[in-house]
Amino acid sequence: MRRGDNQSGTSAPRPSGFLAVDKPEGPSSMAAVAAVRRRLRSHGKVRVGHGGTLDPLATGVLVVGVGAATRLLERVVGAAKRYETGVDLTAFTTTDDREGERREIRAERPSIERIRAALDAMQGEVIQVPPAFSAVKIGGRRAYRLARQGAPPEMPPRVVRIDRIESARYEWPIVELAIDCGKGTYIRSIARDLGVALGPGGHCAWLRRTAVGPFDQRTSTPLDALPEVLGPEHLLPLSILDES
Repeated sequence: MRRGDNQSGTSAPRPSGFLAVDKPEGPSSMAAVAAVRRRLRSHGKVRVGHGGTLDPLATGVLVVGVGAATRLLERVVGAAKRYETGVDLTAFTTTDDREGERREIRAERPSIERIRAALDAMQGEVIQVPPAFSAVKIGGRRAYRLARQGAPPEMPPRVVRIDRIESARYEWPIVELAIDCGKGTYIRSIARDLGVALGPGGHCAWLRRTAVGPFDQRTSTPLDALPEVLGPEHLLPLSILDES
């Protein structure tokens, strides 16, 4: 890997740069950040953060900023993203993924032609309602905390950008999608809205983020394969953001 930028000007630079982690299903994004922080402890106190949350159910590219790179994480959050997901068309769920309570609606199985027509209508700048189980703040509180207490909040709609959404494979009840989108887009909302358009319901059976700006899964390191001790030599430079 390329060496991170030396911000200190000393012979023993403090780590500063980006690390693309391939997050597995299960850990939260903050748990992944904590795992990176532990591997940096030999360098003393180093700032660490991530550039865009992945749900525990989701896998894939999580960009971690170290040192001076944390000041640039807003640029990472705003970068274009690419996802692959499998949408289960048998039911809606309270979480818009397979972990929530199911609500089934009797409807005909949609044809691939109907699915493609519905996906075409979901491209461009669209109004999207985030999932109730999300980190969006409602009245100063995280929506998912309110939802867990049995009081799902009314989620304010927002405008998001979906550059591409295509069906890669369809075998009832799962349609696999490839999605390119902008900041703030919820893939779980896409699954739910597809279920609304088609009738029988929809939720994410699985979800993987394959790219964030210049960071992709080919250059990401699985979380459990990270070296026990991380140093500047393991980080990508701050200038990588200028390459996208």
